[in-house]
Amino acid sequence: MPSSSKMHDFSRSVYFRVAAIFVFTIAVVAGIIHRPPALQDSEPVVHSQDISEITAVAANKERLEYLLLAQPLSEFPRYVFKYKDSPEIHVVKVPSTSHVNLEREVLLKNGIPYSIARDDYLDAHKAVLQNEGGTSGVMTDVGVFLARNAIGIALLVFLFVGLKKGIPGMGGGGASMIKPENLKGSMDDLVGMEDIKQEVAHLEEMIRNRDLYRSHGIDKPFNVMLTGPAGTGKTKLAGYLAKKLGIPLIQASGSALETGFVGGGSKTLNAIYKKASKEGRCIIFLDEAQSLFMPRGRSDKRWDDDTANTLLGLLDGVKSNEGAGVIWVVASNFDDANSQMDEAMLRRFSVKINFRLPNKAERRELLRVFLAKKDERFVDWNNLNLDYVADITANLSPALLETVVERASMIAIQESVLIDTDVMFRAFERASIGLTDRATTAEKDKQRERVALHELGHFFMQIDPYLRKGMSLEQVKEKSHLLKISTESVSKIGALGYVLSSGEDVSLQTLEEMEQDIIQLYGGVAAEELFYGARGISVGSQNDIQKVTSKLDLMVNRLSMYSRSKLDYSQLKGEGSHDEAVKLVESKADELYTRTLEAMKEYKDIAWALKDTLLERYVLSKDEVFELLSKMMKKEEAVAA
Repeated sequence: MPSSSKMHDFSRSVYFRVAAIFVFTIAVVAGIIHRPPALQDSEPVVHSQDISEITAVAANKERLEYLLLAQPLSEFPRYVFKYKDSPEIHVVKVPSTSHVNLEREVLLKNGIPYSIARDDYLDAHKAVLQNEGGTSGVMTDVGVFLARNAIGIALLVFLFVGLKKGIPGMGGGGASMIKPENLKGSMDDLVGMEDIKQEVAHLEEMIRNRDLYRSHGIDKPFNVMLTGPAGTGKTKLAGYLAKKLGIPLIQASGSALETGFVGGGSKTLNAIYKKASKEGRCIIFLDEAQSLFMPRGRSDKRWDDDTANTLLGLLDGVKSNEGAGVIWVVASNFDDANSQMDEAMLRRFSVKINFRLPNKAERRELLRVFLAKKDERFVDWNNLNLDYVADITANLSPALLETVVERASMIAIQESVLIDTDVMFRAFERASIGLTDRATTAEKDKQRERVALHELGHFFMQIDPYLRKGMSLEQVKEKSHLLKISTESVSKIGALGYVLSSGEDVSLQTLEEMEQDIIQLYGGVAAEELFYGARGISVGSQNDIQKVTSKLDLMVNRLSMYSRSKLDYSQLKGEGSHDEAVKLVESKADELYTRTLEAMKEYKDIAWALKDTLLERYVLSKDEVFELLSKMMKKEEAVAA
């Protein structure tokens, strides 16, 4: 993306070029050119189409009395010249393509003085110059002129239209108005989310009873801020609200305000506001408007804050009845709880609605609603465990859940089967991981062995805490979030294998739980060291180590979990503070990795035995993994007995 300053420079250069072309065009049309001498009827005229006569002028430059160019923009320009020692006037007709080269290579290169014949001169000497075209000739010349100056004329039109109606992207042209009768959906589509529905109902009541609130001294517009993860229904909510209130909605994206022109975003906002004001009661919905909430003054370019400053003024409402019925609804994917936002902007919103991801019960109902829209002949409800699918799809937004259902439909169509639990599982896997491939590592046995042991290392560190508590294998299986272990490659994440696990609904993790996450991440690299030595660890652990580093940085520097002083050390810029923070992160990383390596030693033999079956089948489901573990443990118990 070009920088803002480059975009502004570009816009200025466009204006200068347009101005230059404009001046040139006026000059040509008006005929502001040198006046040639008049021809006398008694002077003999010699007509020719011999280009060599023009090239010969260079050698006879001292003899030349005058040289004219007649109709230089036509298809066949004429060269009119006379020598001092000859009474003849030469008129040479040449093609326009030749004229360009002649003018450059003969006239300009040799410094031969010449003038361009004016229109009145041409009209007075039509017969002499053989200008038989009349009106059609003029039209031909006009056509040639338009063809040669198409770009300049187009820029002129662009300039005049832009000055009158606003340059595209600067006049609200990207904002669309939707009448309430054309808005689709209802509040019932927002499955669950009762807390959010209550907020919306309260907002609706405030808008409908505006006079009541004014009587209590609340005269500010009910501007609304919608925040939360992408795909949770913020955009739909704005449409539902407008439909329910029976008022039109003007929708624009935050990116539409980034025009590249100085003042472009401000012009767009004002144009949108004027359009909404004409409707009387109207909702303006700005989607994906994160950049408008960033603290102002971050740049030394003052115009960077122009758009935000304009929005601040419009959010306050105009001190007249013109925009009294305008309500701003602005959506952002983050909020002031996890990002620094402009305080002045936040104060302009009297209503803030924070969206969240659906819980398990809401996911189940969302899945049921999406599947119910399918023809009942294509869904095998008897073999569809929605509780299981809702469980494995933790932390997915409603939009992603709908994507999973659509992917399931695609699989069902391609394989001529009904949508059941298995199809939904594969759809979830495809939506979350992407395409998997066995051919990439099919003939690389050593690599596949390493990948298998690496992924088994993750698995054993996942179930290790439960086994240490003395739980039975059945209890461990119930607790485990494992879905499958695979040695198939995944191009989407650049992995040669993976452990697919169901997530947990977002919760307040403790220090112990966060450390267990790190140990599970370290399980893969620890398994590689256990079987191949410290110098045998591969680059396949890169993603795991990156995640560990990020998590430890959060625990050590931002949450101060290992210090009695509960501070966010990332905000402290004191000399040497960074070095101390790095040392503490390194110390905790070393401690946790050592614990992981020691724990993995207890599973070395069983991991080595399991990897043979995993290599043979490529993929092991949760049921298959625990079935194999059960058989191995019973066999060990029998040997020990």
